[in-house]
Amino acid sequence: MPISSNAFVRSTVALLVVGFLALAGIVGTTIWLVERTQVYFNEVVEARDARTVTVDLRTALQDAETGQRGFLLTQDEAYLEPYAAALQTVEAQFSELKTVLAPYPQAAEPLAALRTDIDFKLAEMEHTIELARAGRIDDALAVVDTDGGKAAMDRSRVFFDALIKAADDRLSTGVASQRDAATALRWVTVIGAFVIFAVVGGSAWTVMAYTRELANARHAVDQANAGLEERVRERTSELGRANEEIQRFAYIVTHDLRAPLVNIMGFTSELETSVGQLSDYMKDRPENDDPQFAEARLAATEDLPEAITFIRAATRKMDSLINAILKISREGRRQLKAEALNLSDIIAATVASVQHQIGESGGAATVDVQVPRITSDRLSLEQILGNLLDNAVKYQQPGRPLNIVVRARQASGNRIEIEIEDNGRGIAASDHERVFELFRRAGTQTQPGEGIGLAHVRTMVRSLGGDITLRSEPDAGTTFIITLPRDLRSYLGSQGK
Repeated sequence: MPISSNAFVRSTVALLVVGFLALAGIVGTTIWLVERTQVYFNEVVEARDARTVTVDLRTALQDAETGQRGFLLTQDEAYLEPYAAALQTVEAQFSELKTVLAPYPQAAEPLAALRTDIDFKLAEMEHTIELARAGRIDDALAVVDTDGGKAAMDRSRVFFDALIKAADDRLSTGVASQRDAATALRWVTVIGAFVIFAVVGGSAWTVMAYTRELANARHAVDQANAGLEERVRERTSELGRANEEIQRFAYIVTHDLRAPLVNIMGFTSELETSVGQLSDYMKDRPENDDPQFAEARLAATEDLPEAITFIRAATRKMDSLINAILKISREGRRQLKAEALNLSDIIAATVASVQHQIGESGGAATVDVQVPRITSDRLSLEQILGNLLDNAVKYQQPGRPLNIVVRARQASGNRIEIEIEDNGRGIAASDHERVFELFRRAGTQTQPGEGIGLAHVRTMVRSLGGDITLRSEPDAGTTFIITLPRDLRSYLGSQGK
Protein backbone atom coordinates (compact mmCIF):
# COMPACT_ATOMS: atom_id res chain seq x y z
CA MET A 1 0.00 0.00 0.00
CA PRO A 2 1.54 3.36 -1.02
CA ILE A 3 2.56 5.72 1.76
CA SER A 4 1.24 9.25 1.38
CA SER A 5 3.19 12.28 2.47
CA ASN A 6 0.77 12.95 5.32
CA ALA A 7 0.93 9.34 6.47
CA PHE A 8 4.73 9.44 6.37
CA VAL A 9 4.78 12.64 8.41
CA ARG A 10 2.27 11.30 10.94
CA SER A 11 4.08 7.98 11.35
CA THR A 12 7.46 9.70 11.61
CA VAL A 13 6.17 12.12 14.22
CA ALA A 14 4.54 9.27 16.15
CA LEU A 15 7.75 7.23 16.13
CA LEU A 16 9.78 10.26 17.17
CA VAL A 17 7.36 10.95 20.01
CA VAL A 18 7.52 7.33 21.17
CA GLY A 19 11.30 7.35 20.92
CA PHE A 20 11.52 10.65 22.77
CA LEU A 21 9.21 9.43 25.52
CA ALA A 22 11.18 6.19 25.82
CA LEU A 23 14.46 8.03 25.96
CA ALA A 24 13.07 10.57 28.43
CA GLY A 25 11.72 7.71 30.56
CA ILE A 26 15.06 5.91 30.52
CA VAL A 27 17.00 9.04 31.35
CA GLY A 28 14.55 10.16 34.02
CA THR A 29 14.30 6.75 35.65
CA THR A 30 18.06 6.25 35.47
CA ILE A 31 18.69 9.60 37.12
CA TRP A 32 16.12 8.81 39.83
CA LEU A 33 17.59 5.35 40.47
CA VAL A 34 21.12 6.75 40.55
CA GLU A 35 19.99 9.38 43.05
CA ARG A 36 18.32 6.72 45.17
CA THR A 37 21.44 4.56 44.95
CA GLN A 38 23.51 7.52 46.10
CA VAL A 39 21.14 8.03 49.02
CA TYR A 40 21.43 4.34 49.97
CA PHE A 41 25.19 4.53 49.61
CA ASN A 42 25.35 7.57 51.87
CA GLU A 43 23.21 5.77 54.44
CA VAL A 44 25.51 2.73 54.29
CA VAL A 45 28.57 4.95 54.73
CA GLU A 46 26.95 6.74 57.68
CA ALA A 47 25.96 3.42 59.28
CA ARG A 48 29.46 2.04 58.75
CA ASP A 49 31.05 5.14 60.26
CA ALA A 50 28.68 5.04 63.24
CA ARG A 51 29.40 1.35 63.82
CA THR A 52 33.16 1.82 63.53
CA VAL A 53 33.38 4.74 65.93
CA THR A 54 31.04 2.98 68.39
CA VAL A 55 33.14 -0.17 68.38
CA ASP A 56 36.34 1.86 68.73
CA LEU A 57 34.93 3.82 71.68
CA ARG A 58 33.69 0.67 73.40
CA THR A 59 37.06 -1.03 72.86
CA ALA A 60 38.93 1.99 74.24
CA LEU A 61 36.80 1.97 77.41
CA GLN A 62 37.27 -1.78 77.81
CA ASP A 63 41.05 -1.42 77.33
CA ALA A 64 41.15 1.34 79.95
CA GLU A 65 39.12 -0.78 82.39
CA THR A 66 41.35 -3.84 81.79
CA GLY A 67 44.49 -1.80 82.41
CA GLN A 68 43.00 -0.32 85.60
CA ARG A 69 42.04 -3.72 87.03
CA GLY A 70 45.41 -5.26 86.15
CA PHE A 71 47.18 -2.43 87.97
CA LEU A 72 44.94 -2.77 91.04
CA LEU A 73 45.66 -6.48 91.21
CA THR A 74 49.42 -6.37 90.59
CA GLN A 75 50.49 -2.75 91.21
CA ASP A 76 52.56 -3.23 88.03
CA GLU A 77 52.88 0.06 86.06
CA ALA A 78 53.05 -1.95 82.81
CA TYR A 79 49.29 -2.51 83.06
CA LEU A 80 48.72 1.24 82.90
CA GLU A 81 50.15 1.50 79.37
CA PRO A 82 46.91 0.33 77.65
CA TYR A 83 45.00 2.45 80.14
CA ALA A 84 46.95 5.58 79.19
CA ALA A 85 46.67 4.80 75.46
CA ALA A 86 42.90 4.30 75.75
CA LEU A 87 42.45 7.58 77.63
CA GLN A 88 44.09 9.47 74.73
CA THR A 89 41.54 8.16 72.22
CA VAL A 90 38.31 8.20 74.26
CA GLU A 91 37.65 11.94 73.91
CA ALA A 92 38.43 12.00 70.17
CA GLN A 93 36.22 8.96 69.55
CA PHE A 94 33.37 10.38 71.60
CA SER A 95 33.55 13.67 69.65
CA GLU A 96 33.49 11.70 66.39
CA LEU A 97 30.48 9.71 67.62
CA LYS A 98 28.74 12.94 68.53
CA THR A 99 29.38 14.29 65.01
CA VAL A 100 28.04 11.11 63.39
CA LEU A 101 24.84 11.23 65.49
CA ALA A 102 24.34 15.01 65.08
CA PRO A 103 21.68 14.64 62.27
CA TYR A 104 19.53 12.55 64.65
CA PRO A 105 17.90 14.69 67.38
CA GLN A 106 16.49 11.59 69.10
CA ALA A 107 20.05 10.47 69.96
CA ALA A 108 20.84 13.65 71.92
CA GLU A 109 19.47 12.44 75.29
CA PRO A 110 21.04 8.93 75.20
CA LEU A 111 24.30 10.52 74.08
CA ALA A 112 24.24 12.91 77.05
CA ALA A 113 23.64 9.95 79.40
CA LEU A 114 26.55 8.11 77.77
CA ARG A 115 28.75 11.15 78.34
CA THR A 116 27.83 11.13 82.03
CA ASP A 117 28.52 7.39 82.39
CA ILE A 118 31.89 7.67 80.59
CA ASP A 119 32.93 10.61 82.74
CA PHE A 120 31.90 8.71 85.87
CA LYS A 121 33.77 5.57 84.82
CA LEU A 122 36.93 7.48 83.88
CA ALA A 123 36.84 9.43 87.13
CA GLU A 124 36.43 6.21 89.13
CA MET A 125 39.34 4.54 87.33
CA GLU A 126 41.59 7.55 87.83
CA HIS A 127 40.63 7.70 91.57
CA THR A 128 41.32 4.01 92.17
CA ILE A 129 44.68 4.21 90.40
CA GLU A 130 45.68 7.20 92.55
CA LEU A 131 44.67 5.28 95.72
CA ALA A 132 46.65 2.21 94.62
CA ARG A 133 49.72 4.32 93.88
CA ALA A 134 49.38 5.80 97.37
CA GLY A 135 49.46 2.26 98.82
CA ARG A 136 45.74 2.30 99.73
CA ILE A 137 44.83 -0.86 97.82
CA ASP A 138 41.96 -1.74 100.12
CA ASP A 139 40.38 1.67 99.64
CA ALA A 140 40.76 1.36 95.88
CA LEU A 141 39.12 -2.07 95.87
CA ALA A 142 36.36 -0.76 98.10
CA VAL A 143 35.59 1.89 95.48
CA VAL A 144 35.43 -0.83 92.81
CA ASP A 145 33.19 -2.97 95.04
CA THR A 146 30.58 -0.22 95.10
CA ASP A 147 29.68 -1.36 91.56
CA GLY A 148 29.04 2.25 90.49
CA GLY A 149 31.61 2.02 87.73
CA LYS A 150 30.28 -1.37 86.68
CA ALA A 151 26.74 -0.01 86.42
CA ALA A 152 27.97 2.95 84.31
CA MET A 153 29.89 0.58 82.07
CA ASP A 154 26.89 -1.73 81.74
CA ARG A 155 24.70 1.19 80.66
CA SER A 156 27.36 2.24 78.15
CA ARG A 157 27.51 -1.29 76.75
CA VAL A 158 23.74 -1.32 76.32
CA PHE A 159 24.00 1.96 74.38
CA PHE A 160 26.89 0.62 72.31
CA ASP A 161 25.12 -2.68 71.55
CA ALA A 162 21.91 -0.88 70.53
CA LEU A 163 23.82 1.54 68.28
CA ILE A 164 25.82 -1.27 66.67
CA LYS A 165 22.65 -3.27 66.06
CA ALA A 166 20.94 -0.22 64.49
CA ALA A 167 24.00 0.35 62.28
CA ASP A 168 24.02 -3.32 61.24
CA ASP A 169 20.31 -3.16 60.39
CA ARG A 170 20.87 -0.01 58.40
CA LEU A 171 23.80 -1.58 56.55
CA SER A 172 21.68 -4.58 55.65
CA THR A 173 18.79 -2.39 54.52
CA GLY A 174 21.09 -0.09 52.49
CA VAL A 175 22.79 -2.98 50.72
CA ALA A 176 19.43 -4.56 49.91
CA SER A 177 18.11 -1.23 48.62
CA GLN A 178 21.19 -0.76 46.45
CA ARG A 179 20.72 -4.26 45.05
CA ASP A 180 17.05 -3.52 44.28
CA ALA A 181 17.97 -0.21 42.61
CA ALA A 182 20.60 -1.92 40.47
CA THR A 183 18.07 -4.58 39.43
CA ALA A 184 15.48 -1.92 38.58
CA LEU A 185 18.07 0.03 36.57
CA ARG A 186 18.95 -3.11 34.66
CA TRP A 187 15.32 -3.75 33.75
CA VAL A 188 14.72 -0.12 32.79
CA THR A 189 17.75 -0.25 30.49
CA VAL A 190 16.62 -3.52 28.87
CA ILE A 191 13.02 -2.37 28.33
CA GLY A 192 14.14 1.06 27.12
CA ALA A 193 16.62 -0.49 24.70
CA PHE A 194 13.89 -2.76 23.34
CA VAL A 195 11.57 0.22 22.81
CA ILE A 196 14.30 2.26 21.12
CA PHE A 197 15.24 -0.65 18.85
CA ALA A 198 11.58 -1.00 17.93
CA VAL A 199 11.32 2.72 17.16
CA VAL A 200 14.51 2.65 15.08
CA GLY A 201 13.31 -0.41 13.20
CA GLY A 202 9.91 1.17 12.54
CA SER A 203 11.54 4.40 11.42
CA ALA A 204 13.90 2.55 9.08
CA TRP A 205 11.03 0.63 7.54
CA THR A 206 8.95 3.79 7.11
CA VAL A 207 11.84 5.72 5.54
CA MET A 208 12.66 2.87 3.16
CA ALA A 209 9.03 2.52 2.10
CA TYR A 210 8.64 6.27 1.63
CA THR A 211 11.94 6.44 -0.27
CA ARG A 212 10.68 3.80 -2.68
CA GLU A 213 7.51 5.82 -3.17
CA LEU A 214 9.57 8.96 -3.80
CA ALA A 215 11.73 7.15 -6.35
CA ASN A 216 8.64 5.91 -8.17
CA ALA A 217 7.08 9.39 -8.06
CA ARG A 218 10.31 10.99 -9.32
CA HIS A 219 10.44 8.55 -12.20
CA ALA A 220 6.85 9.40 -13.07
CA VAL A 221 7.60 13.12 -12.85
CA ASP A 222 10.65 12.72 -15.11
CA GLN A 223 8.52 10.97 -17.69
CA ALA A 224 5.75 13.57 -17.45
CA ASN A 225 8.20 16.48 -17.71
CA ALA A 226 10.28 15.15 -20.58
CA GLY A 227 9.31 18.17 -22.70
CA LEU A 228 8.80 20.63 -19.84
CA GLU A 229 12.13 22.42 -20.30
CA GLU A 230 11.30 23.33 -23.86
CA ARG A 231 7.83 24.52 -22.88
CA VAL A 232 9.33 26.62 -20.08
CA ARG A 233 11.82 28.14 -22.52
CA GLU A 234 9.00 29.00 -24.93
CA ARG A 235 6.90 30.48 -22.14
CA THR A 236 9.88 32.47 -20.84
CA SER A 237 10.50 33.83 -24.29
CA GLU A 238 6.85 34.90 -24.53
CA LEU A 239 7.09 36.59 -21.14
CA GLY A 240 10.27 38.35 -22.26
CA ARG A 241 8.53 39.66 -25.35
CA ALA A 242 5.57 40.77 -23.24
CA ASN A 243 7.94 42.53 -20.88
CA GLU A 244 9.60 44.29 -23.79
CA GLU A 245 6.18 45.40 -24.99
CA ILE A 246 5.40 46.79 -21.55
CA GLN A 247 8.72 48.62 -21.46
CA ARG A 248 8.13 49.96 -24.95
CA PHE A 249 4.65 51.08 -23.94
CA ALA A 250 6.05 52.80 -20.82
CA TYR A 251 8.66 54.52 -22.96
CA ILE A 252 6.04 55.73 -25.47
CA VAL A 253 3.65 56.90 -22.76
CA THR A 254 6.29 58.80 -20.82
CA HIS A 255 7.76 60.21 -24.03
CA ASP A 256 4.32 61.44 -25.12
CA LEU A 257 3.74 62.93 -21.68
CA ARG A 258 6.86 65.02 -22.05
CA ALA A 259 5.40 67.10 -24.90
CA PRO A 260 2.40 68.56 -23.00
CA LEU A 261 4.53 68.86 -19.89
CA VAL A 262 7.09 70.93 -21.78
CA ASN A 263 4.25 73.18 -23.01
CA ILE A 264 2.93 73.53 -19.46
CA MET A 265 6.39 74.39 -18.16
CA GLY A 266 6.90 76.91 -20.99
CA PHE A 267 3.59 78.63 -20.52
CA THR A 268 4.16 78.60 -16.77
CA SER A 269 7.37 80.54 -17.34
CA GLU A 270 5.55 83.06 -19.51
CA LEU A 271 2.73 83.28 -16.98
CA GLU A 272 5.27 83.76 -14.21
CA THR A 273 6.82 86.67 -16.12
CA SER A 274 3.42 88.27 -16.78
CA VAL A 275 2.31 87.79 -13.18
CA GLY A 276 5.54 89.41 -12.03
CA GLN A 277 4.90 92.43 -14.20
CA LEU A 278 1.29 92.61 -13.05
CA SER A 279 2.36 92.31 -9.41
CA ASP A 280 4.88 95.13 -9.82
CA TYR A 281 2.23 97.29 -11.50
CA MET A 282 -0.36 96.69 -8.76
CA LYS A 283 2.17 97.40 -6.02
CA ASP A 284 2.90 100.82 -7.56
CA ARG A 285 -0.79 101.82 -7.83
CA PRO A 286 -1.94 104.23 -5.08
CA GLU A 287 -4.42 102.99 -2.47
CA ASN A 288 -8.15 103.80 -2.96
CA ASP A 289 -11.42 102.84 -1.34
CA ASP A 290 -12.60 100.53 -4.12
CA PRO A 291 -12.98 97.01 -2.59
CA GLN A 292 -12.57 95.35 -5.99
CA PHE A 293 -9.23 97.11 -6.42
CA ALA A 294 -8.07 95.71 -3.08
CA GLU A 295 -9.07 92.18 -4.11
CA ALA A 296 -7.34 92.55 -7.49
CA ARG A 297 -4.22 93.86 -5.85
CA LEU A 298 -4.14 90.93 -3.35
CA ALA A 299 -4.61 88.45 -6.18
CA ALA A 300 -1.87 90.02 -8.30
CA THR A 301 0.69 90.41 -5.52
CA GLU A 302 0.09 87.27 -3.42
CA ASP A 303 -2.38 84.70 -4.76
CA LEU A 304 -1.14 84.46 -8.34
CA PRO A 305 2.61 84.26 -7.44
CA GLU A 306 1.83 81.55 -4.88
CA ALA A 307 -0.18 79.56 -7.44
CA ILE A 308 2.63 79.91 -10.00
CA THR A 309 5.08 78.56 -7.38
CA PHE A 310 2.86 75.51 -6.77
CA ILE A 311 2.51 74.88 -10.51
CA ARG A 312 6.27 75.16 -10.99
CA ALA A 313 6.96 72.66 -8.16
CA ALA A 314 4.36 70.20 -9.48
CA THR A 315 5.70 70.31 -13.05
CA ARG A 316 9.28 69.78 -11.82
CA LYS A 317 8.12 66.78 -9.75
CA MET A 318 6.27 65.32 -12.71
CA ASP A 319 9.28 65.90 -14.97
CA SER A 320 11.60 64.03 -12.57
CA LEU A 321 9.16 61.11 -12.33
CA ILE A 322 8.86 60.87 -16.12
CA ASN A 323 12.66 60.93 -16.38
CA ALA A 324 12.87 58.11 -13.84
CA ILE A 325 10.41 55.96 -15.77
CA LEU A 326 12.26 56.68 -19.02
CA LYS A 327 15.56 55.73 -17.40
CA ILE A 328 14.28 52.36 -16.19
CA SER A 329 12.49 51.74 -19.50
CA ARG A 330 15.65 52.47 -21.51
CA GLU A 331 17.69 50.17 -19.23
CA GLY A 332 15.21 47.35 -19.70
CA ARG A 333 15.34 47.76 -23.48
CA ARG A 334 19.12 47.99 -23.66
CA GLN A 335 20.83 45.04 -25.32
CA LEU A 336 23.14 43.31 -22.82
CA LYS A 337 26.69 42.59 -23.90
CA ALA A 338 28.24 39.51 -22.29
CA GLU A 339 32.02 39.76 -22.04
CA ALA A 340 34.81 38.32 -19.91
CA LEU A 341 35.44 40.65 -16.97
CA ASN A 342 37.84 40.89 -14.07
CA LEU A 343 35.41 41.51 -11.21
CA SER A 344 38.19 42.63 -8.89
CA ASP A 345 39.18 45.45 -11.27
CA ILE A 346 35.57 46.65 -11.69
CA ILE A 347 34.96 46.73 -7.93
CA ALA A 348 38.27 48.48 -7.28
CA ALA A 349 37.54 51.14 -9.90
CA THR A 350 34.02 51.74 -8.55
CA VAL A 351 35.28 52.05 -4.98
CA ALA A 352 38.00 54.46 -6.15
CA SER A 353 35.31 56.74 -7.60
CA VAL A 354 33.87 57.39 -4.10
CA GLN A 355 37.14 57.08 -2.17
CA HIS A 356 37.50 60.83 -1.65
CA GLN A 357 33.98 61.08 -0.19
CA ILE A 358 34.71 58.19 2.18
CA GLY A 359 37.98 59.82 3.19
CA GLU A 360 36.24 63.08 4.01
CA SER A 361 34.39 61.33 6.87
CA GLY A 362 37.59 59.75 8.18
CA GLY A 363 36.46 56.29 7.08
CA ALA A 364 37.90 53.59 4.83
CA ALA A 365 36.87 51.12 2.14
CA THR A 366 37.96 47.46 2.10
CA VAL A 367 37.76 45.15 -0.93
CA ASP A 368 37.89 41.36 -0.60
CA VAL A 369 37.29 39.61 -3.95
CA GLN A 370 37.70 35.83 -4.13
CA VAL A 371 36.17 35.37 -7.56
CA PRO A 372 38.16 34.93 -10.78
CA ARG A 373 37.02 36.28 -14.13
CA ILE A 374 33.30 36.20 -14.90
CA THR A 375 31.21 36.77 -18.00
CA SER A 376 28.63 39.54 -17.65
CA ASP A 377 27.59 43.01 -18.82
CA ARG A 378 30.18 45.58 -17.76
CA LEU A 379 27.92 48.66 -17.90
CA SER A 380 25.20 47.03 -15.78
CA LEU A 381 27.73 45.89 -13.17
CA GLU A 382 29.31 49.33 -12.98
CA GLN A 383 25.90 51.00 -12.59
CA ILE A 384 24.77 48.49 -9.92
CA LEU A 385 27.92 48.87 -7.84
CA GLY A 386 28.03 52.63 -8.37
CA ASN A 387 24.43 53.12 -7.23
CA LEU A 388 24.93 51.04 -4.08
CA LEU A 389 28.19 52.78 -3.14
CA ASP A 390 26.61 56.19 -3.80
CA ASN A 391 23.76 55.20 -1.48
CA ALA A 392 26.26 54.17 1.24
CA VAL A 393 27.92 57.60 0.99
CA LYS A 394 24.59 59.42 0.75
CA TYR A 395 23.04 57.77 3.81
CA GLN A 396 26.05 57.57 6.12
CA GLN A 397 25.50 58.18 9.82
CA PRO A 398 26.41 61.78 10.72
CA GLY A 399 29.39 62.03 13.06
CA ARG A 400 30.53 58.45 12.37
CA PRO A 401 33.46 57.61 10.03
CA LEU A 402 32.05 55.76 7.02
CA ASN A 403 33.44 52.24 6.61
CA ILE A 404 32.54 50.20 3.53
CA VAL A 405 33.43 46.56 2.87
CA VAL A 406 32.91 45.01 -0.58
CA ARG A 407 33.18 41.20 -0.69
CA ALA A 408 32.77 38.76 -3.57
CA ARG A 409 32.87 34.98 -3.34
CA GLN A 410 31.72 31.83 -5.07
CA ALA A 411 28.16 30.62 -4.46
CA SER A 412 26.38 27.37 -5.17
CA GLY A 413 24.89 26.67 -8.58
CA ASN A 414 27.74 28.26 -10.59
CA ARG A 415 26.87 31.68 -9.22
CA ILE A 416 28.71 34.46 -7.43
CA GLU A 417 27.70 36.56 -4.44
CA ILE A 418 28.68 40.20 -3.94
CA GLU A 419 28.16 41.91 -0.59
CA ILE A 420 28.36 45.66 -0.04
CA GLU A 421 28.39 46.42 3.68
CA ASP A 422 28.36 49.84 5.33
CA ASN A 423 27.99 51.21 8.84
CA GLY A 424 25.46 53.87 7.91
CA ARG A 425 22.13 54.75 9.44
CA GLY A 426 20.52 51.42 8.49
CA ILE A 427 17.02 50.45 7.38
CA ALA A 428 14.11 49.30 9.56
CA ALA A 429 12.95 45.69 9.06
CA SER A 430 9.52 46.84 7.84
CA ASP A 431 11.22 48.73 4.97
CA HIS A 432 13.57 45.98 3.72
CA GLU A 433 11.34 45.19 0.72
CA ARG A 434 9.81 48.62 0.37
CA VAL A 435 13.11 50.32 -0.54
CA PHE A 436 13.23 48.31 -3.80
CA GLU A 437 9.84 49.62 -4.93
CA LEU A 438 9.63 52.43 -7.46
CA PHE A 439 9.19 55.92 -5.98
CA ARG A 440 9.31 54.53 -2.42
CA ARG A 441 11.81 55.71 0.19
CA ALA A 442 12.37 54.60 3.78
CA GLY A 443 13.07 56.45 6.99
CA THR A 444 13.43 60.17 7.60
CA GLN A 445 14.35 61.90 4.35
CA THR A 446 17.33 64.21 4.75
CA GLN A 447 18.64 63.79 1.19
CA PRO A 448 16.97 64.72 -2.10
CA GLY A 449 15.79 61.90 -4.35
CA GLU A 450 12.84 60.35 -6.15
CA GLY A 451 13.06 56.79 -4.79
CA ILE A 452 14.20 55.14 -8.04
CA GLY A 453 17.83 54.20 -7.26
CA LEU A 454 17.29 50.79 -5.65
CA ALA A 455 14.35 50.00 -7.96
CA HIS A 456 16.71 50.66 -10.89
CA VAL A 457 19.40 48.50 -9.27
CA ARG A 458 16.99 45.58 -8.82
CA THR A 459 15.85 45.91 -12.45
CA MET A 460 19.45 45.73 -13.67
CA VAL A 461 20.35 42.82 -11.34
CA ARG A 462 17.35 40.82 -12.52
CA SER A 463 18.16 41.58 -16.16
CA LEU A 464 21.52 39.88 -15.49
CA GLY A 465 19.73 36.79 -14.15
CA GLY A 466 20.35 37.55 -10.49
CA ASP A 467 18.63 38.92 -7.41
CA ILE A 468 19.37 41.42 -4.66
CA THR A 469 18.44 41.32 -0.98
CA LEU A 470 19.57 43.13 2.12
CA ARG A 471 20.01 42.75 5.84
CA SER A 472 20.03 45.82 8.01
CA GLU A 473 19.23 47.27 11.41
CA PRO A 474 18.65 50.93 12.25
CA ASP A 475 21.85 52.69 13.31
CA ALA A 476 23.87 49.51 12.66
CA GLY A 477 24.46 49.72 8.91
CA THR A 478 23.23 47.86 5.83
CA THR A 479 24.53 44.95 3.76
CA PHE A 480 23.27 44.47 0.20
CA ILE A 481 23.69 40.93 -1.17
CA ILE A 482 23.77 40.51 -4.95
CA THR A 483 23.62 37.03 -6.47
CA LEU A 484 24.57 36.70 -10.16
CA PRO A 485 25.33 33.86 -12.60
CA ARG A 486 29.04 33.49 -13.32
CA ASP A 487 28.28 33.32 -17.04
CA LEU A 488 25.60 35.67 -18.36
CA ARG A 489 25.47 33.77 -21.65
CA SER A 490 23.95 30.69 -20.00
CA TYR A 491 21.17 32.85 -18.55
CA LEU A 492 20.52 34.69 -21.83
CA GLY A 493 20.45 31.33 -23.61
CA SER A 494 17.82 29.97 -21.23
CA GLN A 495 15.74 33.09 -21.89
CA GLY A 496 15.86 32.59 -25.63
CA LYS A 497 17.77 35.84 -26.15
